[in-house]
Amino acid sequence: MSQNVRTHDMDIVSSLHSGLLARVGRDIFDLWFASRTALELSGDTLVVRAQEPFTLERLRKCFGREIDAVCRQVLGPSVRVAFRLEPSAASTAAHSVKPEAPGCPAQPEPQAHTATGSGKATHPEPAVAKGEVRPKRARALDAIVVGEGNRIALTSARMVCRQSGEFSPLYVYGPPGCGKTQLLDALAQDIRQVSRPGRVVLLSAEQFTSHFIEALRGGGLPGFRRKYRDVQWLLIDDVQFFRGKRATLVELLHTVDSLLRQKRQLVLAADRTPAEAIGAGSDLAARMSAGLVCAIQPHEKDGRLEIARRFARQRGLEVPDDVLDLIAERLPGDARQIFGAMNRVDASSRAHQRPITLELAEESLEDIFRATRRVVRLADIDRAVCDVFGIEPQQLKAPRKARAAAGPRMLAMWLARKYTRAAYSEIGRHFGCRSHSTVISAQRKVSGWVDSGETIPLAAGDCRVGEALQRIEAHLRAC
Repeated sequence: MSQNVRTHDMDIVSSLHSGLLARVGRDIFDLWFASRTALELSGDTLVVRAQEPFTLERLRKCFGREIDAVCRQVLGPSVRVAFRLEPSAASTAAHSVKPEAPGCPAQPEPQAHTATGSGKATHPEPAVAKGEVRPKRARALDAIVVGEGNRIALTSARMVCRQSGEFSPLYVYGPPGCGKTQLLDALAQDIRQVSRPGRVVLLSAEQFTSHFIEALRGGGLPGFRRKYRDVQWLLIDDVQFFRGKRATLVELLHTVDSLLRQKRQLVLAADRTPAEAIGAGSDLAARMSAGLVCAIQPHEKDGRLEIARRFARQRGLEVPDDVLDLIAERLPGDARQIFGAMNRVDASSRAHQRPITLELAEESLEDIFRATRRVVRLADIDRAVCDVFGIEPQQLKAPRKARAAAGPRMLAMWLARKYTRAAYSEIGRHFGCRSHSTVISAQRKVSGWVDSGETIPLAAGDCRVGEALQRIEAHLRAC
């Protein structure tokens, strides 16, 4: 009897796997469901189990609707879906990031020099005498301020640090000033700290391109290829710089293929998705999308406040809490702006021989605050929406209800209500003489889409409405 039950359960799991495979495709199924996820039927509940909190959260957020749909199709509408850690993993989830994680033991420091993005060599640390214990150093990734905007990207970086090659390439994208370069720098430091064999190369896309052009002109292509293909880790920042550079893109594609075949780890950062950075439909964009793609966003106020507090502590500055709160409140998102503001306040305090107070901060930062209080106009929203969706401005205002522009137009109306003081009737007139009731309806629909996690088609593929709004808002901040 028990044998029949086990066979029945295996048939159910097989049917669930087949349904998921049909919905998400072979590449995504192999990455997230084939070996890292267990499905188990417990009464009227389908339990989705994973060994890591990150994997479980990723499954819940990105594939929850697909799992629920397949569950209803195979098991009926009465069965619910639950996401749980494996029992052995749940007891250690709070300690999942360790200096020496399973599968990534500390190994002897390599004797070869390690290449860096600047072209300089980092020499290995002095050997530790037998029986002597090397003191543990703080991890660079642990020093990064964690917020909702960067939590997944930071967790992903820790995962690839422990499991080199398993999540390759790791692709992180987000607007300028959100911490992509800092994340790559910290990851490179932590990789070197755990002392794995093999070379670690960190550089920008502009540096890779310059080195490639020099190799072409000087006949040094074999040396160039050895330098970038005989590495354990290759980290490249500002990937969007490659777009339109055909010869460099071909060389980069072969480099990526070579590293992936050898199970080496690639980490890439850009200000847009792979399809937008390299070009939709290209083989290279497909390679970059096949690993682990994570969005990263600027910090909210709490994160900015912690950045300002840490900066003051590192510089030994006595900064009152109300000054830190003022800077975090008035300077949105960009850590560089916060550092600049803190330096300005410190310099003003020294120049006028006055302690740092709220009054001094407001006086010295008045011009910076004024520059950040830019007024968002309806035309600004037009440009930002058109940039993100790849459509022409006249499409947003066209009187006919073209399908390609209907969704972007509703998002533009929603943003107009959020960022401008324009009345419903004014917004309606701006977007093709629509009525005020159309604007109200658009506002309700978009809010519902955000709450339910609906997707919307972009120029480079579908994405969730909430993420599309974040991209548009990033464009508004940048323009």
